[in-house]
Amino acid sequence: MANQPLNTELLDRAIVFAVQAHAGTERRGKGYPYIIHPLEAMEIVATMTTDQELLAAAVLHDTVEDTDVTVEQIRAEFGERIASLVADESEERLEGVSEEESWFDRKQAAIAHLATASHDAKIVALGDKLSNMRAIARDYVVQKNSLWNLFHVKDRKYHEWHYRSLVAALRELEDTFAYKEFEQLVNQVFS
Repeated sequence: MANQPLNTELLDRAIVFAVQAHAGTERRGKGYPYIIHPLEAMEIVATMTTDQELLAAAVLHDTVEDTDVTVEQIRAEFGERIASLVADESEERLEGVSEEESWFDRKQAAIAHLATASHDAKIVALGDKLSNMRAIARDYVVQKNSLWNLFHVKDRKYHEWHYRSLVAALRELEDTFAYKEFEQLVNQVFS
C-alpha cells in the first residue's frame, strides 16, 4: 500500500529552519551534528501526536536557547502557538553568571514551569528530555561516572535530582510509550 498524502508544509519549513539554525554545530561531546537531537525529539513527539505544530515546535525547540534565533523570529515564521511552545522549552540565561553557577536555579525554574505547563508543552518537553536521556543512558553504559564530566555540573546526584524531577513534572503523560521509556531510562541510569 502506498503512503497516504499528508500536508507537511509547516513541518517541512520548520525542519529546514532548524537545520539552518544549527548548521555547523556539534552535539556536545558526541562528534555528530547537533541537528540529530532536534530531529530525534520530533520523532519522539510523533509517537504521541500527529499535530504538525507540535512536531514543528519539537524540531525547533533548541533554536532560541542554542542559536542566534529569537522567539520573535519563530513567531514571525511559524505563528504564536509554535513560538510559545519553543519559548516554554528555552531556559533563560542569567547575565553575568556562569552556566555552572546558575545550573541549579535554571533547572529548578524549568521544572517548576514544566509542572504547570500545558499538555502540549509537556509533549514537546518529553521529546527533548527523552532524547537527552537516551544519549545519557547510551553514554553511561560505556563511560560510567566519568560521563558527568562532560556537563557543566559534574556531580551525578544533581543530574539524578534533575531527571527524577522531570519524571514527576511530566507524569501527566504516563500513559504514553515515550514517558514509560523516559522513566525506565532514568531508573536504569540512576539506580
